[in-house]
Amino acid sequence: MTESLRTLLTGIVDYAGLYPPAGLGMSAAVETYARARLGDDAWMLGRFVCPVSRLEEFERAAAVLMPGTAGTSGYREYAAGEPWRLSAVLDQPLEAGLEAIGRFNERHESADAGQAVIDCVEMKVATVAEMDAALDAMPEDLYPFYEFPVGVIGSPTDCRGFVAALAGEQAAAKIRTGGVVPTAFPTPGEITAFINACAAAGVPFKATAGLHHPLRGYHPLTYEPGCAGCEMYGFVNVFLTAAFVRIKGPNDTEAASLLTEEEPDTFTWCDHVVSWKGHGLETAQLAAARERFCLSFGSCSFEEPTRELRALGWM
Repeated sequence: MTESLRTLLTGIVDYAGLYPPAGLGMSAAVETYARARLGDDAWMLGRFVCPVSRLEEFERAAAVLMPGTAGTSGYREYAAGEPWRLSAVLDQPLEAGLEAIGRFNERHESADAGQAVIDCVEMKVATVAEMDAALDAMPEDLYPFYEFPVGVIGSPTDCRGFVAALAGEQAAAKIRTGGVVPTAFPTPGEITAFINACAAAGVPFKATAGLHHPLRGYHPLTYEPGCAGCEMYGFVNVFLTAAFVRIKGPNDTEAASLLTEEEPDTFTWCDHVVSWKGHGLETAQLAAARERFCLSFGSCSFEEPTRELRALGWM
């Protein structure tokens, strides 16, 4: 694998196996994550995504799998390594959710309880005022991602006001890039408007939903046999577009073209540079974009993205 591709993909997948379309039970999800941490592709793996309302269920299921449980018969292979990192999705009132996260972190400082830490939190907001209130309440040891309406410039869901409110804060934005119905997928113009706004304001972001595949293409919406399908974005498309915008500046025509690119032969991966149709980024520039701007994406599958990268011959 080339260094430029590894740089783009390192730590990029936040595992969200609890969410559709996978919708795994807690035990299956934590076992999948634990195995992925030990696998050949662990370098691509980020946090485990869990709703706050299910943290106690997570603790019961993951107790023998988290680091610090070396004495547990049958699970010694999982006991080593760094503490598990979690991103908690706020699905209850803010104050109660933050209190639950604080209690979780206190319990799992100890190796006896299994070492884990929630260092990120994700929440939906409907207004800038709601987001401002959440920012004021957020503890310093939590890094929040705010999901808000995303629309093109001048539309009722123009996202620039939300993004501007995050400028200078220790916080990031979140964009939903798909779902289990076609209407859940934003247009290329909406994604471009979001990325441009974040780049202009210096606000990092993560993406979630619909990014199981490296490149844009037509795929089934769920894992059910015979289900409907639609055109889905690729995580390489989205994150390489974001890196170009962050480093080179906005170009809506080229961004829309890259977001919808389906041909793998248009990409050239080298150790020191990646290029697409003659547009290039140095690996060091790519690293800067990933570190400070386009941070990660949530996926209910870890196996699907890695399998398809191998099918392309990129890994």
